[in-house]
Amino acid sequence: MIAARGLRVRLGAAIVLDGVDLDVAPGEWVTVIGPNGAGKSTLLRALSGLVSFSGTVHIGETPIAALRPRERARRVATVAQAPTVPPGMTVREYVLLGRTPYVPPLGRESAADHAAAAQEIAALDLVALADRTLTTLSGGERQRAFLARALAQRAPLLLLDEPTSALDIGHQQDVLDLVDRLRRDRGLTVVATMHDLSIAGGYADRMVLLAAGRVAAAGAPAEVLTEELLATHYRARVRVLPGEHGPLVVPVR
Repeated sequence: MIAARGLRVRLGAAIVLDGVDLDVAPGEWVTVIGPNGAGKSTLLRALSGLVSFSGTVHIGETPIAALRPRERARRVATVAQAPTVPPGMTVREYVLLGRTPYVPPLGRESAADHAAAAQEIAALDLVALADRTLTTLSGGERQRAFLARALAQRAPLLLLDEPTSALDIGHQQDVLDLVDRLRRDRGLTVVATMHDLSIAGGYADRMVLLAAGRVAAAGAPAEVLTEELLATHYRARVRVLPGEHGPLVVPVR
């Protein structure tokens, strides 16, 4: 689904990504971790074609640089860490924005577009909230609306930048369980960035540890979430314990 080679991103004078290679298989969930400033969000923006880079990124067999914005949006859907919330927009209107890649220039949404948006509103349990404005929702409700808009694009690749930031533990589990169920039901491929290492390890098939813009480790969660690697790259004192669904990272004093 994704093949990136020698990915390098410069923002101003800073090199944010420096020679990153990444492979993601169809249907896989890969979570990117790393300390603040490691380049995680920039990596997702490069994979979605939203930032200039050197190197190559292929989505399937196609270089992402060769895709026009509308074509790209049909293949890649992104939920940003802090999406812009248009003032006064309802959940229904916001989710319908996900159909923009399918609306002809100067045209209007079709009945099929409205049906697709309604399907995602129902799938994410937002029917009772559909006519409320986004600004009146709780953090968990708003996160589901962001995800519904992305799913309405019907793209096979879903990029999630800190999808559980600012959510309590219950809403974190709700959102990630939902993503995992939809991934399996629809054959989606998921690439996410996350800060909570234990939760990340419980959902990902593979993990990639970024540090200073480079891949420091990659593999199964148990291969990446080690006390040695976390001490080296996070400068953290932790114990890594076996868990039912993946390693548990416990800070120690």
